[in-house]
Amino acid sequence: MKKVFLSIIGLTASLATLRAQETVYPAGPQKGQVFLKNATIHTGAGQVIERGTIGFSNGKIIVVGANVAIPADDVRVFDVQGQHIYPGLIVTDSNLGLTEVESVRATNDYSEVGEINPSIRSIVSYNTDSKIINTLRTNGILLAQVVPEGGLLTGSSSVVQLDAWNWEDAAYKTDNGIHFYMPRLMPRANPFGADARGPGGDAVKAAMEKIGQVKDFLRSAKAYLDGGSKKNGTNLKYEAVKGLFDGSQKFFIHCDLMKEMMIAADMKLEFGLDVVIVGGTDSWMIAGMLKKNGIPVILSQPHSLPVMQDDDVDQPYKTPALLQKAGVLFSISNEGFWQQRNLPFNAGTAGAYGLSREEALSAITLNAARILGIADKTGSLEVGKDANIVVSTGDILDMKSSVITRAYIQGREIDLTDKHKQLYERYKHKYQLQ
Repeated sequence: MKKVFLSIIGLTASLATLRAQETVYPAGPQKGQVFLKNATIHTGAGQVIERGTIGFSNGKIIVVGANVAIPADDVRVFDVQGQHIYPGLIVTDSNLGLTEVESVRATNDYSEVGEINPSIRSIVSYNTDSKIINTLRTNGILLAQVVPEGGLLTGSSSVVQLDAWNWEDAAYKTDNGIHFYMPRLMPRANPFGADARGPGGDAVKAAMEKIGQVKDFLRSAKAYLDGGSKKNGTNLKYEAVKGLFDGSQKFFIHCDLMKEMMIAADMKLEFGLDVVIVGGTDSWMIAGMLKKNGIPVILSQPHSLPVMQDDDVDQPYKTPALLQKAGVLFSISNEGFWQQRNLPFNAGTAGAYGLSREEALSAITLNAARILGIADKTGSLEVGKDANIVVSTGDILDMKSSVITRAYIQGREIDLTDKHKQLYERYKHKYQLQ
């Protein structure tokens, strides 16, 4: 009995130690002024400042430049000579914090039953205690767009900052857009038989019917919001898309093929919506049309094969440069949640296939902020913007040289501990490795 008791005590102590090792607290408010000097500063807007200094106070950038006079009183100064300073990287199109283990249903909270659910708000399901979040911060990612999935109209996304106690603290810009997952307009073989592809086995016809269903919903919602149907009571689904028609929300249309994006452009013209293409695999084919209609693109998962067999095998790598050349506003994403930690390296690949390094950086900082509607607060290192700052020993877009040494969200220096680092230290200790 005594041995059992001692074993229980030992197990309890071990679990307590492990929990203590895993605990990472959100940082408190910034106090005083902070200056980082002697660094190469990449502003995110294309400018590079050698031997530069950046200062911030009360969570806002107060100065950035090459010859900055640093006050003597109430100031903390860090010499980061030889290192690089970047804006905090921004993830677009992610279900970060909405799922933890894909194969464990109880940890998944990113979809709802039904196909038309615009009233769903992803922000209220965002889990700030997710172990995945800290692994993104380790690579310089400080902000993320949290997107609901499942069905056609899946609800509203929000932008969160990645150092918070709860979703209310995390909210950076709430309900910034409604998401429409357009059915694929491509005939394809189905191992389950023709009936599974829709009426008569025609997958394209079934997809067009679903697109028509979404258009009918938007027409009904517009009529309702114009006052024609409110006398019959409040319709929560129609109310949820009010921002699409008054310009306060963007309409994120998830699609890849050229003909799907043409339909997205028609929806912009018909309903007067602020449309963003998410996916955009074939966007390079119609870059001129996208530029003419002012439709930005979030490119998903550049490290993938092209959709069509006759495309160049490296087409996904070259697409960002083609959009840049055409003047299309675009950002780069990586789909999913834990995969987003590779975001800077995906941008680095685009930098090796036609983009300059600063253009590739802008694709995951200032461009992303513009698409998400937060460029007035973040995305570049400019006076008056939030002090969302990352310090790296090397090029943040290069997997080999990038080591993040400091990171600040709204001026608060955040803890860069994550589960991977903890496990590394744990087993280095176990096997007595130096």
